[in-house]
Amino acid sequence: MKAALWYKAKDIRVEEIQEPVVTSGRVKIKVEWTGICGSDLHEYAAGPIFIPVDQPHYVSKEIAPIVMGHEFSGIVSEIGEGVTKVKVGDKVVVEPILACGECEACRKGKYNICEHLGFHGLSGGGGGFSEYTVVDERWVHKMPEGLSLEQGSLVEPAAVALHAVRMSKLKAGDKAVVFGVGPIGLLVIEALKAAGASEIYAVELSKERGAKALELGAKAVINPAQEDAVTRIKELTDGGADVAFEVTGVPVVLKQAIDSTAFEGETVIVSIWETEASFQPNDVVLSERSIKGIIAYRDIFPAVMELMVQGYFQAETLVTKRITLDEIVEEGFETLIKDKDHIKILVNSK
Repeated sequence: MKAALWYKAKDIRVEEIQEPVVTSGRVKIKVEWTGICGSDLHEYAAGPIFIPVDQPHYVSKEIAPIVMGHEFSGIVSEIGEGVTKVKVGDKVVVEPILACGECEACRKGKYNICEHLGFHGLSGGGGGFSEYTVVDERWVHKMPEGLSLEQGSLVEPAAVALHAVRMSKLKAGDKAVVFGVGPIGLLVIEALKAAGASEIYAVELSKERGAKALELGAKAVINPAQEDAVTRIKELTDGGADVAFEVTGVPVVLKQAIDSTAFEGETVIVSIWETEASFQPNDVVLSERSIKGIIAYRDIFPAVMELMVQGYFQAETLVTKRITLDEIVEEGFETLIKDKDHIKILVNSK
């Protein structure tokens, strides 16, 4: 079958590889749509981050080159012995977690902070940038009636956004600011709206992404190249946001996010980072602020799909381009690097 494999930074190749075989307790999926994630882009531009290169991943037992793609939907084509959760022909999405099941976090059900955390499509085990993939039954979620397979490819990134909001201290009626409204930042705005935030502000350089933030529920968009974002947010919120979400991975933005919150405010770091970032601890200490990091999601895919049925996280408002697997490098990764106005590019695996 055809698949896109990561060999090293700036080296992704579409090749013919062996089609995976289903085994006991596992599900084989004919992949339909896969989104190019910000994490994928980090791996392409400056990886490896999650991709194992020096030794095989603890769970997948694989090492680069690996098949990429972790935001995907598809149709069940075959099931292994003992599988009861889905049947052949079901439309499904995959929660692409690789967790050991043995560490303390896993034993307590917090598998997204597994000591050996990896991702199907980033850490081996197969991936969505392929025609077929095989995953454990545990991670397969049947889609509700009425959701398209294209919509299904957004469940994974929407889960990141919803988990970030649910893990924050935000309460209905609170004020929030989102720094960076790429795909995840825009989804955070929608998750904040679902959670009852009274005011949502966005900080974004791209005019197109800023316009989309307004369309999805932001009250105002601040362009940090044109005005001081922290000062403006404090003016708009009468002293600072209750919660700030950092979704850029840009070091200088972390300090801005912290400074934009009121006393006892919280900054939630959603980004995956390529470099270190610094801040003055007194900016946290003297106002009794807090900083929280989140990674991925847990036990949330069904809730995301139910919100989609209600009209949240819609593909037609977020997908800006659709390409084929053969076009993934130039029309996908390179386009996202060169054109920051794009939001979500989907890859069709046919």
